[in-house]
Amino acid sequence: MAAWNSSILVPPPPPPPPPLLSRPAVATSALKPYPLRLHRRLPQKPLCLPSESDPADTDADASSASSSLDSRPRRIALFVEPSPFAYVSGYKNRFQNFIKYLREMGDEVIVITTHEGVPQEFYGAKLIGSWSFPCPWYQKVPLSLALSPRIIGEVARFKPDIIHASSPGIMVFGALIIAKLLCVPLVMSYHTHVPIYIPRYTFSWLVKPMWLIIKFLHRAADLTLVPSVAIGKDLQAARVTAANKIRLWNKGVDSESFHPRFRNDEMRARLTNGEPEKPLILYVGRLGVEKSLDFLKRVMDRLPGSRIAFVGDGPFRAELELMFTGMPAVFTGTLQGEELSQAYASGDVFVMPSESETLGFVVLEAMSSGVPVVAARAGGIPDIIPEDQEGKTSFLYTPGDVDDCVSKIERLLTCEELRETMRKAARKEMEKFDWRAATRKIRNEQYSAAIWFWRKKRAQLLRPIQWVSRRLFRPTPALSTMNQS
Repeated sequence: MAAWNSSILVPPPPPPPPPLLSRPAVATSALKPYPLRLHRRLPQKPLCLPSESDPADTDADASSASSSLDSRPRRIALFVEPSPFAYVSGYKNRFQNFIKYLREMGDEVIVITTHEGVPQEFYGAKLIGSWSFPCPWYQKVPLSLALSPRIIGEVARFKPDIIHASSPGIMVFGALIIAKLLCVPLVMSYHTHVPIYIPRYTFSWLVKPMWLIIKFLHRAADLTLVPSVAIGKDLQAARVTAANKIRLWNKGVDSESFHPRFRNDEMRARLTNGEPEKPLILYVGRLGVEKSLDFLKRVMDRLPGSRIAFVGDGPFRAELELMFTGMPAVFTGTLQGEELSQAYASGDVFVMPSESETLGFVVLEAMSSGVPVVAARAGGIPDIIPEDQEGKTSFLYTPGDVDDCVSKIERLLTCEELRETMRKAARKEMEKFDWRAATRKIRNEQYSAAIWFWRKKRAQLLRPIQWVSRRLFRPTPALSTMNQS
């Protein structure tokens, strides 16, 4: 396998290959039955198939496909599990902003998701709730196959140009089957690193079967989107799919909703249990065992003068509250809207002990709120705090190293000048990331690459049939002579 590098995720455009029209007719005729409308939606300069004589051109042509912009409106069917409208998760803001800006750019969108708490529409996108059931190992996570006749009928009537499904999960199987039934390109975006979570919730021997399932799903997809380079490396190392089919979904943050101006004395008093003058350490996110939150107990044992607030809920909450009994810790439960913005902005230091984050949106939101972060150097977090920014916008510590973590928190808590400098630097860095730009890149470039891969695969599948048909229905010499005369 080729060594990983960022150019695989965002490949540079190569010299343009010969146009599609110069290729054998078999490639274009393969598009006629259903995707004729889809074909018209592609850029006027057609996406080109790789040379049959030189398979090595595949990566280059794929790069060309992804760099070819197609800004025409499309019909997009999103399969998202669990719901980004009812379930608090890391990708909630990603999908909500994605839908918002797809609609702003003129695309028609339907969203199939788990049924609980789903509104009828969101920024003009139609939302379809599918019957769901709780995950056996994580009761608060609803799952759904989304393969009822009602769902299939809704998607078929919508006539999508592309189907985009969140992965892994149960609903992604439904999305895969519907995409194949309707003969539509399929994109999967990978959001939860399940193989890492499995040993903590079930049995270690399930890790290998889980990787096999992930490989089956993503090899059937036309393109895989990942939230960070680190996760892309993991998928490539596991040979989940071809390296040139793994692309980066750029990070983004709502820098208006998460802003230092939301710092609030009342909220700070609430988070410190009435002691706002004390140093306040903050954690926001799901309270799950996979987040390594027990590590924070050892951290707080070393910081007796500080307070810690946990904002969020999850299956590990009761055990965590018991663990912090008698300590200066506050558990607020789930906060939303302006209360959440105030909670972020009212902290002194944000801590992220999780070693399994695919990206870490709460880290982005904390930094956007002007709060320096101390996070484990693991998962997708180094994508947010790269080496050249470490110590300027935030700190990373060696995973599991309490001394390293505590020393960096203490530096921030004891030096107000350093904390203020890093507050401003973190906020300035987050102002660079925009959801609108991230959405535009997906719809114009990554979706175009997925369509290119889909067309290529379809042409290859139909080529043997067309070869046979040309020989079966080849005009006889006598008929050819008659036609000439």
